[in-house]
Amino acid sequence: MVKSNGNLESHFQIPKVKFTKLFINGEFVDSVSGNTFETIDPRNEEVIARIAEGDKADIDLAVKAAREAFDNGPWPRLSPMERRNIMLKFADLIIENAEEIAALDAMDAGKLFAAGKTMDIPSAAQFMRYYAGAADKIHGTTLKMSRDIQGYTLLEPIGVVGHIIPWNFPTQMFVMKVGPALAAGCTMVVKPAEQTPLSALYYAQLAKQAGVPDGVINVVTGFGSTAGAALCSHMDVDKISFTGSTEVGRLVMQAAALSNLKPVSLELGGKSPFIVFDDVDVEKVAPLAMIGILFNKGEVCVAGSRLFIQEGIYDKFVKKLVEITKTWVVGDPFDPNSHQGPQVDKKQFERVLSYIEHGKREGATLLTGGNALDRKGYFVEPTIFTDVEDHMIIAKEEIFGPVLSVMKFKWPYLHFRKRLFLRLEHVTSWSRGNNFTGYTKDGRGSDQES
Repeated sequence: MVKSNGNLESHFQIPKVKFTKLFINGEFVDSVSGNTFETIDPRNEEVIARIAEGDKADIDLAVKAAREAFDNGPWPRLSPMERRNIMLKFADLIIENAEEIAALDAMDAGKLFAAGKTMDIPSAAQFMRYYAGAADKIHGTTLKMSRDIQGYTLLEPIGVVGHIIPWNFPTQMFVMKVGPALAAGCTMVVKPAEQTPLSALYYAQLAKQAGVPDGVINVVTGFGSTAGAALCSHMDVDKISFTGSTEVGRLVMQAAALSNLKPVSLELGGKSPFIVFDDVDVEKVAPLAMIGILFNKGEVCVAGSRLFIQEGIYDKFVKKLVEITKTWVVGDPFDPNSHQGPQVDKKQFERVLSYIEHGKREGATLLTGGNALDRKGYFVEPTIFTDVEDHMIIAKEEIFGPVLSVMKFKWPYLHFRKRLFLRLEHVTSWSRGNNFTGYTKDGRGSDQES
């Protein structure tokens, strides 16, 4: 039984953690050093389990296993139909074990258990099925040549891929990286975030159960500065896929360049605007704006952390936002009444609170929230700042928490696009682009600009 919000109880029995070791060449093994690290439950700051701490030596073993599986193993040589069928079995196993996986992500990452069970895990299975369907649709092209010769292109698996997964969506990001690599016939080494290693190890076991050959998927838990760095700079890794901060993304790209010039796919941070015109239905759009920042406790790279409201409805819209926060429940992610769980760990918890202090010092008005809950765990109240100006840190830097910066605009539409996008470009100079959401009755400004 899980105590929730002091009174309520969930009747779900939290499962015992089954897998805590590295997964290399189809087996769970201790790290070469024998070192372990703690994974902490953000609900209560207690240790969930001790996890094997992989480093360079373990990455070397994992890459060696992946290289052998690619060069001499069956996976790249299976027919696309055979790979597809194994991946479909993998997806079925994800659904069969959805409740246990959702529990692992809830206690490891502070994610809502109910949302994991009904959204994250089913969507991960759908991702795997989608990529399974792509396995037999990887085609080259035949080229019309100007001379009496034949020309064609052939798409082949790139080889050994290194996947570095973030902590905010550990399940979905595992499948979104592993799925396409499996479909293409690649082998891989996965380095999950040190904050959320549990579900990645569980997925490794499910892959083996589904029939993925040994060495195709290897999971090395550990820290970015050791295991992650070794993976990025490894001379026998053919590609890196990284999702995380812009700062670390630069290091990943540098390590790839300084080693074997391996290609890199990066999905980095953001500071996305949510734009509201004065002709919208406030009752409908205000809840969407709050979901845009509070979903997954604000730990989303495309969170709508800057809310631009046209002056005609500004006061009414802000009043509605405050009303919503009064009914927003922050609590145990296993409690079905909770809307928001804890931040992922102490570091992120303190980071969010430090940005709130920056907002206060720089002169923004703290409209609501701004505090940690008076209980154990890394819980932060939904926080709204008004009177935010472009030069303020909370308007420029990614907070990755439940903190909303509200700004007013009054420009006529004919001048809106040019002025707003110049403004967005100026205040987020560290980011190459932003996802943005715009709401208006007649569609003005709701398109995307890059």
